[in-house]
Amino acid sequence: MQLSLPDTVEQRLNAEIRVSELRILLEHHNRLYYQSDAPEISDSEYDELFRELTALEEQHPELVTPDSPTQRVGGAPVARFRTVTHGMPMLSLENAFNEDEIRTKLDARIKKELGLADSAVISYVCEPKMDGLAVELVYEQGVLTVASTRGDGVTGEDVTQNIRTIRGLPLRLTGEAVPARMEIRGEVFLSLDAFKQINQARDENGEAPFVNPRNAAAGSLRQLDPRITARRPLSIYCYAPGLVEGASFSSQHEFLQTVSRWGIPVNPLTRQVDGVDGAVAYYHEMNGMRESLPYEIDGTVIKVDSFQLQQELGEKSRAPLWAIACKFPPRQAETLLEDILLSVGRTGVITPVAQLKPVEISGVTVSRATLHNWDEMAAKDIRIGDTVIVERAGDVIPAVVRVVPERRNGSERAVAPPLSCPECGSAVVRIAGEVAIRCIGISCPQQIRESIKHFASRGAMDIEGLGDKVVEELLSLGLVRTVADLYRLTKDDFMLFERMGDKLASNLLAAVDASKKCDLGRYIFALGIRHVGERTAKSLAQAYGSLANLEKATVEELTSVRDIGATVAQSIVIFFNNPHNQAVINQLREYGVDPAVVVKTIGGPLSGKNFVFTGTLTRFTRDFARKQVENQGGNVVASVSRKTDYLVAGEEAGSKLLKAGELGISVLGEDEFLNLLELH
Repeated sequence: MQLSLPDTVEQRLNAEIRVSELRILLEHHNRLYYQSDAPEISDSEYDELFRELTALEEQHPELVTPDSPTQRVGGAPVARFRTVTHGMPMLSLENAFNEDEIRTKLDARIKKELGLADSAVISYVCEPKMDGLAVELVYEQGVLTVASTRGDGVTGEDVTQNIRTIRGLPLRLTGEAVPARMEIRGEVFLSLDAFKQINQARDENGEAPFVNPRNAAAGSLRQLDPRITARRPLSIYCYAPGLVEGASFSSQHEFLQTVSRWGIPVNPLTRQVDGVDGAVAYYHEMNGMRESLPYEIDGTVIKVDSFQLQQELGEKSRAPLWAIACKFPPRQAETLLEDILLSVGRTGVITPVAQLKPVEISGVTVSRATLHNWDEMAAKDIRIGDTVIVERAGDVIPAVVRVVPERRNGSERAVAPPLSCPECGSAVVRIAGEVAIRCIGISCPQQIRESIKHFASRGAMDIEGLGDKVVEELLSLGLVRTVADLYRLTKDDFMLFERMGDKLASNLLAAVDASKKCDLGRYIFALGIRHVGERTAKSLAQAYGSLANLEKATVEELTSVRDIGATVAQSIVIFFNNPHNQAVINQLREYGVDPAVVVKTIGGPLSGKNFVFTGTLTRFTRDFARKQVENQGGNVVASVSRKTDYLVAGEEAGSKLLKAGELGISVLGEDEFLNLLELH
């Protein structure tokens, strides 16, 4: 006798089976459409399947899962992005600009580092350098759980809801042996067609167009409302692993092939090549294809294929030693230089800027370009009225390359260096050994304007809402003269603005107040010390633990810190010895600006000791080892030198071990290293 199920139970089982079928079908067609460019069904047929799935999930809400295709745009708008810490730092790449630099800055250097003969052939993986926004994805048990921007390389912003809107990216991995947890890096970008469509829509709505596809992609990914992102057809290609648990790969090529089988989009132009000649040939091939591709690329990325060799080579302060980005020659155009304007930066540097007859360079209209400084202007003999060649350096920043002298008619006019500041009329100086001309007026409005903008910016104090317009209003009303003045503002001050509401004034005041308890690295960066960028500021925060310690540092002490050279160290000391700067810092303290003290990493048992790691580590990861060393006051560096105190050698250690022996450096095994840390 066969038992029949109640209608409701049978209906639910049938719905569950059909929901599963539809999800598999939709993801299959997404992959064919967005990754393979080989759709099997029409858009209307796809829409019909999607509508059926939506209807079934509405009838049976208990069947809805986070990885369902219907949940790609399911998140509500957020007030701001939370911070995500990457499992491994997302490093930037060193640049090359021609085939000779591919040979010398990558191949020859690698062979020297590994102790290989010049004739040795290294296997490389080459890929187009996408002009987009770097992100990290985290898949747990095959399901996309977190997505974040690169940020400063250590921490980024959580853009999970926005990444989920990318149709070509699977929300759940398919296939065999999917790892328990996988971090994977990729580049989010907009195709040229999508870029044109977005700008056309913005133009029709009376909105300013995006400058280029990269800016449009970045702006789309950083929307607080994922529904806006969903209306912008972003794409992604993935290219490298972060930390992976439950799977291992021997090479970059194997990794890309494997994740592609799991559904991860990988650029089909990526290629494995033998030797530097193959890498150079690929670079020239991509440069020739550049104009015909459906998306922007600005060079090629070349990586050592073997993960074992990558680990052996390691990294220096900002970039891996086993990879390089070789940029294409800049795109250029000819136009008329109509005038030379003077721009004053936050450090007082006066920069000549060319006002140009608008010209289009690779889809972007350029009307201004930097002239850098007066020495360069003199060397190029640039004059108002000249016909000039303009390029987008790195395909982003316009610059005047050279004059076309045969186009001159005698009416051109040279511009002399300024004797006074164009903003405040104060005297200008040129420091010996520098090309920059600087305004020395401590009340120069342009310097104040730019320093406040920098102080409040996202990478610095991150004072939400304190954008350019608000800063301009504060200055025009005479409410601020230094960055410290921001913290004595009242709600009544903000209410003096035109079109300022009670809620907005309260929000601005709250944002300023919230920034008082800031991260020390951000605070150091916000101060605007010459030569101190975000990464250097973080290194200083880790090394000194508090601003009070940093203020007392000498040049000699500073140069022992990772990333700090003599020029940077001198700039830091000069900054803190400046009475005006000290007065502002003291005012900030009085107003309650109190950056969190970093766990002290100097004065520990490993204070001042430099460690290098080599070979395959089996007892712990390099990231774990680095954190342990830094927590006890030591430094982790990439290369063995006379300044190295310990080399920690894993299995199959190579040239670094030999060099350590030659220099008489202490070599530790993994157990000895753990004993040194007292973690055995």
